[in-house]
Amino acid sequence: MKIETLKVINYRVFQNVEIRDIPNLAVFLGKNGTGKTTFFDIFGFLHDCLNSNVKTALAKRGGFKEVQSRDRTGDIEFVIKFRPAEYEPLITYEIAIGLDDKNKAVVKKEILRFRRGQYGSPWKVLDFTLGEGMAVEGKLSTYEDVQSAKRRKQKLDSPDILAIKGLGQFQEFEAVSAFRRLIEDWYVSDFRIDAARERQEAEYSEQLSRTGDNLSAVTKYLYDNYPEKFFEIVERMKCRVPGVEKVEAQETQDGYIVLRFQDGKFKNPFSAKFVSDGTIKMFTYLVLLYSPEHHALLCIEEPENQLYPELLDELAEEFRLYAENGGQVFVSTHSPDFLNAVRLEEIYYMEKIEGFTTIKKASDNKLVKSLYDAGDLPGALWKQGLLASE
Repeated sequence: MKIETLKVINYRVFQNVEIRDIPNLAVFLGKNGTGKTTFFDIFGFLHDCLNSNVKTALAKRGGFKEVQSRDRTGDIEFVIKFRPAEYEPLITYEIAIGLDDKNKAVVKKEILRFRRGQYGSPWKVLDFTLGEGMAVEGKLSTYEDVQSAKRRKQKLDSPDILAIKGLGQFQEFEAVSAFRRLIEDWYVSDFRIDAARERQEAEYSEQLSRTGDNLSAVTKYLYDNYPEKFFEIVERMKCRVPGVEKVEAQETQDGYIVLRFQDGKFKNPFSAKFVSDGTIKMFTYLVLLYSPEHHALLCIEEPENQLYPELLDELAEEFRLYAENGGQVFVSTHSPDFLNAVRLEEIYYMEKIEGFTTIKKASDNKLVKSLYDAGDLPGALWKQGLLASE
């Protein structure tokens, strides 16, 4: 999946922002407090709405009034335009969340559209208001399928449930089901190195958790079930972190799994407890990037933490490889070294103006573009304060 456009209305510091033509690798920078974490929470919020309901997702963030932009009225709205694959039709998902006359959070509007072509109105695949509406049945592989497909009226159990959740579980609503799976597949990382380096109970874990606290278990799973992937990760690790010759996940007699790293200069491997934060974090990212399950969207927050500057160029290359192989990667940062490893057209910058945040593409700034074309690096432009409004 590739998100091409994202519009956000009344979600915390994002009172009204829209970003278009989003590349496969997109880097978002801004000073502390401009909303980098909040931007990534948009995807976490939609994920929570899908896994539970709107009421629960809002409660997790303090309730509707805490999520709605300060001193503003109106609904919280999102518009996402994306393509399931490069040559697939453009799909638009719109959702508006507000309060009903009993002050309860509800889904006031939820629409899923397929675009017919370069011009003309798109076909509606799903159209719901307050838990009632219609959805298209069956597989949709062409615009003709969308036009001629049957549309069935439906009613959800509650107006705070997403229609893509209620209908996406059934095969006859295949188009809705596909988008539901895409939201479920969004991955927002919050790696905690201390949790990742500790020994962990021997348990079955196929995918890395958001915090990385099951790193040892996932490593052992890959070794046991996907040895070719495991050794690929080790080879990438050897290339990216000088000195690392071997990585293993050992199960102890008391039922724990311990990560051990072999340095080529020493005879015996070290426990992860005695390995640098940067080594652990790079290995965690490689496990995420090279696992068999490819996520549609990865959101990585401040990868520069615990990594020495020389590794950031290597990590940016790994993110780009992942994006080129079918995933999309969003990264937040304020590191000049990381910015120097990416392209200007991949960079967006955030600014807070009168309490609300704007998001602009760095390559649209004429001064920045001219300096970049003349040979200046993005990190240097950021340090000089030039990545800001003209």
